[in-house]
Amino acid sequence: MDSNPTSGRGSTRSGLWKAIGPGVLVCSAAVGGSHLVWSTRAGAEFGWSLLGLVLLANLLKYPFFLYGQRYTAATGESLLAGYLRHGRGFVITFLLINILTGMINIAGVSMLTGALLAGYGIGLPIPWLTVLVITTCSMIILFGHYRLLDGLSKWVMLALTTLTIAALVIAWFTNTPADSGFIAPSPWNIASFAFLVGLLGWMPAPVDLSAWASLWMFSRQKQTGHMATVRESSVDFYLGYIGATVLAVAFLALGVLVMHGSGTTFSNSGAGFADQFVSLYASAIGDWSRPIILTAAFFTMFSTSITCIDGYPRSLAACCSLLWQHGEERFANIHRVWILLGAAVSSLIVLHFVSNLMQLLTFASVVSFVTSPVLAWINLKVMSGPNVPMQYRPGPWLRWISRLGIAFFVLMSLGYVVTEFAMD
Repeated sequence: MDSNPTSGRGSTRSGLWKAIGPGVLVCSAAVGGSHLVWSTRAGAEFGWSLLGLVLLANLLKYPFFLYGQRYTAATGESLLAGYLRHGRGFVITFLLINILTGMINIAGVSMLTGALLAGYGIGLPIPWLTVLVITTCSMIILFGHYRLLDGLSKWVMLALTTLTIAALVIAWFTNTPADSGFIAPSPWNIASFAFLVGLLGWMPAPVDLSAWASLWMFSRQKQTGHMATVRESSVDFYLGYIGATVLAVAFLALGVLVMHGSGTTFSNSGAGFADQFVSLYASAIGDWSRPIILTAAFFTMFSTSITCIDGYPRSLAACCSLLWQHGEERFANIHRVWILLGAAVSSLIVLHFVSNLMQLLTFASVVSFVTSPVLAWINLKVMSGPNVPMQYRPGPWLRWISRLGIAFFVLMSLGYVVTEFAMD
């Protein structure tokens, strides 16, 4: 899965258009996994208190996502191939972390998709609707491949962004202030620490996704016949990452303007959460919009589910191919095996979290966060390697932000372990 380095080539308008895709897919995964759940809940429960933490999380994870696409554009090989350059142990570490986080995260986002699907009045329990979602997504990836994934994500993101901005503008001008006696809860206490770590874990997305963007660049190359230059890949990255950050703030603001101080909190059940999320928009735009909002939210989560069901197996297949030196044809077969295995295991996980969607999503997000310092450190090491042209290695500012981010991830992870286990 290597190509010729593109660092020395210039960019054209046609080349730039052909390069756009992997960054948007990362944004799609971020919105479905993080924003619909964590940003909205943060605003609804704590008001504007966590806006700074949301922005900080996006800033501190920014270098590690940037490295995924920049490394591939600068060297012509995947980020995971860069892991292998520094030792098989790094690839094995990524493989083990992704086996753990991948199955849980696929189950989490798919269960929310199933809960939204239940909003259409389908007479099946949410766990079985979730299994249906996982199966359908797997079939689409197996037979539709990257082209369908890429096209679907762009249209879904456009629709959701339009609806979100419309709802936010309307809510801003029609917002009813909270009762004068309302006292907003503080998130800055031990009782809320698990929520903060959960918010950070998927904000804007798990660090694992940096490897996905790198691998998707090769899929985009096959689709268009063009491998993105460093400049083109940067435009694609910033388009997706800045978009994800803006939407994170927008979802938090919706939670503040519509639910904060109303006495309503999000339900832990899948059906309850999905209904409340749709009502959040409908209360701002109008009840006539409920079917439109439900459809937009469902397809957003459906797009996220497809993205995860492609991304995790793709990165796991890449690890196996690198470790055992399989060729392109074997990679495709290994990818299919991981898709089927991921679908089976995540379906089993869902069937054991029938009544508590939030418990599953929190567990998935926390696991993603506590493993992030390891992957962040490896990404920095790989991007600073001798095979990367000097002009594309992290400069002083990026190195400083990277180290600050790793230190923050470590301290917060240790804090979570202490508060959850040592203080019981």
